[in-house]
Amino acid sequence: MAFDFKKEYKEFYLPPRAPHLIEIPPMNYLAVRGHGDPNIEGGEYKTSIELLYSIAFTLKMSYKGSHKIPGFFEYVVPPLEGFWWQDGSNSLDYSRKSDMNFISVIRLPDFVTRDEFDWAIQEATNKKQRDFSKVEFLTYNEGLVVQCLHLGSYDDEPATIAAINNYMQDNDCVPDIKNPRYHHEIYLSDPRRCAPEKLKTVIRHPAKQLGLA
Repeated sequence: MAFDFKKEYKEFYLPPRAPHLIEIPPMNYLAVRGHGDPNIEGGEYKTSIELLYSIAFTLKMSYKGSHKIPGFFEYVVPPLEGFWWQDGSNSLDYSRKSDMNFISVIRLPDFVTRDEFDWAIQEATNKKQRDFSKVEFLTYNEGLVVQCLHLGSYDDEPATIAAINNYMQDNDCVPDIKNPRYHHEIYLSDPRRCAPEKLKTVIRHPAKQLGLA
């Protein structure tokens, strides 16, 4: 059976709806950076997703070809994630989607080194005749966050964020959203196949405990 990150690391991908503190270890990702309203057809965000999945599946299916990755095991491609921010702000204004910056990411298994990433970029470029230069190998050390599961439309996230902020207040923490610590979303549902009120999204906000540097 293929390794499924969501099932093996439930503390990261299947949290409860109640906010809670958790330390997130460093992880490697495929990443594409961009700007603008994520809902625009043909915009940078939707293009970033196409690029990410092309490389993710090049790596996932590599075992069927001649290139063998040391330590490879069959796995389910982890869910799409996104880091979001707006310049000059420590929060997100959902009424100004055109001002949003993002880093779209998909987690990589640990056996995917930079060399294997470089191979996948070249392999996908040759096969698809497309420019994948925007895709990068990103190591991100997220650290202490408050996270919870958001159920419903993305536009309804402010209520969940308010609950996260209330939790921080009650637990001697403050939000710590500043470069390079961002609002983080993990998309457990496909919005093309799921009603908005049933969408499941993990939301994380960087936190700093009061009294600590």
